[in-house]
Amino acid sequence: MPKNDLRQRLGRTGETYAAEHLERLGYAIVARNHRTRHGEIDLVACDGHTLVICEVKTRRGTGSPWDSLHDRKRRQVRRMASAYLAGDHDRPRVPAVRIDAIGVVLDSRDRLVRLEHLEGAM
Repeated sequence: MPKNDLRQRLGRTGETYAAEHLERLGYAIVARNHRTRHGEIDLVACDGHTLVICEVKTRRGTGSPWDSLHDRKRRQVRRMASAYLAGDHDRPRVPAVRIDAIGVVLDSRDRLVRLEHLEGAM
C-alpha cells in the first residue's frame, strides 16, 4: 500500500475513535472531513448548546500526536473554522462555538492506546 494510503487510513481510524469519544460525551457528529478553501475540518460535533470544530491528530506507537499541532497548523484550523461558520451549508445554530483537538495514539494493529481531548485548544 502506498505511504499516503497508509497515512490516510491511520487518520481515518483516529477520526473514528475521536468521533466515538465525542458521541460518548453526548455530541452528535454534524460533519466529517468538511472541505473548506483553507483545508479539511476533521470533525464537527454539536450537543445542542455548543458546536465543536475538532482537529484530530493520530500517531502510531510512542510518538506524540501533538508534535504536528504547531502554530501554523493552529492558524490554519482557525481559518477553516471561520470558513465553516461563514458557509451557506446547513449547520446547527447554537450559542457557543469551540475549537478542540483530540490526540489519538494507536498500536500496530490500530487498537486505541491513548486518547487525549483538549477542549478549547485553539
